[in-house]
Amino acid sequence: MFPLTLLAVQVTVPNTGTTWNWTGTPIIIGSCLLVLLIAGRSIRYPHVGPKMPLPFPSLFNNPSVATFLAAMSFGHIIGVAAVLGLTNIGVI
Repeated sequence: MFPLTLLAVQVTVPNTGTTWNWTGTPIIIGSCLLVLLIAGRSIRYPHVGPKMPLPFPSLFNNPSVATFLAAMSFGHIIGVAAVLGLTNIGVI
């Protein structure tokens, strides 16, 4: 059973017709790598816990798994915001 308000809202939402594509992927990857470079040097205790096996540990300051997950999460937030912003101004 659907509430009547959901049925009323469904008709008024326009179909934008946009599908997923690869144009924002390099921006999100770049923002994740940039945040990973910065996070390893700016987090107070980046080495607490098991280490993340990265290919260049000295470049990324040999972060722990928690530091890596935090950097990737924040990098995705920044990257998605950048992609949405660039899409709204018409660059992408």
